[in-house]
Amino acid sequence: MKKYRIEFCALKSDYNEIRSYFEKIPLDVIISGLRFANNRYQANVGGYLNPGRKSMVKKETALLTKKQAKVRLKNWKIMIKKYRESGYSYPTIYRIKMRLNAIIDEVEP
Repeated sequence: MKKYRIEFCALKSDYNEIRSYFEKIPLDVIISGLRFANNRYQANVGGYLNPGRKSMVKKETALLTKKQAKVRLKNWKIMIKKYRESGYSYPTIYRIKMRLNAIIDEVEP
């Protein structure tokens, strides 16, 4: 194993934080973490970082009333087409449907 030096510009606090990571964490874990961070950064910069299913479901159902949820379920085949055109997968669409049913079944205080 050979010793290497890496130069970078950072604040002293950032340098100390990075140094502590290199002292505590095994090198293979650091490399896999940097690989993940690099891929995520490139996806974000490229504009193709997709949010997770959970956030998609919340985005579609967060502010719906019972009446709106009933209308969406009544017109479910149309909603499926709309969701597929938006790029949602079938498992995500199913989760949206389950959340709509939960909204309808909620007891109002």
